[in-house]
Amino acid sequence: MQRRELLKAGGLLAIAQLTGMSTLSALTKLGETLAPSPLMPVLFIGHGNPMNAIEDNAYHKSWQALGKQLPRPQAILSVSAHWITKGTRVTGNTHPKTIHDFGGFPKQLFDQQYPAPGSPQFAEMAKKLVTHSHIQTDDSWGLDHGTWSVLLPMYPAADIPVFQLSLDYDQPTSYHYEIGKQLGKLREKGVLIIGSGNLVHNLGAVDWSGTGKKVYDWAQEFDTRFTQWIEKGDHASVLNYQKILGNTATMAHPTYDHLLPLFYILGLQQKNEKITWFNDRFDMSSISMRSMIIG
Repeated sequence: MQRRELLKAGGLLAIAQLTGMSTLSALTKLGETLAPSPLMPVLFIGHGNPMNAIEDNAYHKSWQALGKQLPRPQAILSVSAHWITKGTRVTGNTHPKTIHDFGGFPKQLFDQQYPAPGSPQFAEMAKKLVTHSHIQTDDSWGLDHGTWSVLLPMYPAADIPVFQLSLDYDQPTSYHYEIGKQLGKLREKGVLIIGSGNLVHNLGAVDWSGTGKKVYDWAQEFDTRFTQWIEKGDHASVLNYQKILGNTATMAHPTYDHLLPLFYILGLQQKNEKITWFNDRFDMSSISMRSMIIG
């Protein structure tokens, strides 16, 4: 968000407090005054191992390149596999904390901080856009590693406001897809929306030997079928993947938290939007790092 727009945002909210105007009304006016931007792309990123945040590997380098290639966002909305809640929530804090939600990694990883500002204004806008569900504001969460491990290489200056949307694990695939569709207006306001998970994610089957050269048949089948469906625009099959793929789906996702962010991203896809794949490979035999840019 440009400095002038930030000042305008603060001014509107201050006026709301002084005049008794509702915060929602003030934010509605803010949405009307924000300068329109070219339609922002949306991303699904396979984040994989948290060490990708700091290791000089192909994934880290691809995220660095993304940050230089994409249009600079006014804010970033992350839908991360690592924030599971009852009901759907959005972070509304101004200074979200860096969450180290993992264990057994080197101190260097735990020392990492991503002090990006939050965006209460865009969070309220997101709440207003979504009528498919009642979204609550959450000030207790911050930026989990599904978010900051990717953004640290992409935007190392941490100077772009970031907010997160949670995943209600108990809801059907269509629920997540419909919320994604309703968030589409944010793309017109300069918001970069990222779904951070993995297309295949079975930690119980990982190859800890370090080679990871062999990919399980079920993992390859799941990755291939989803890629084909997405390229054809066959979102119906994606949403019904469990019924269609059966045991293959269960093996690819014993728990499907890492797949849920994908449904939001596909819901955001507009008709005939181009898809670009990157990092289309497996890590440790059972983690698909396949990622995509829409738009």
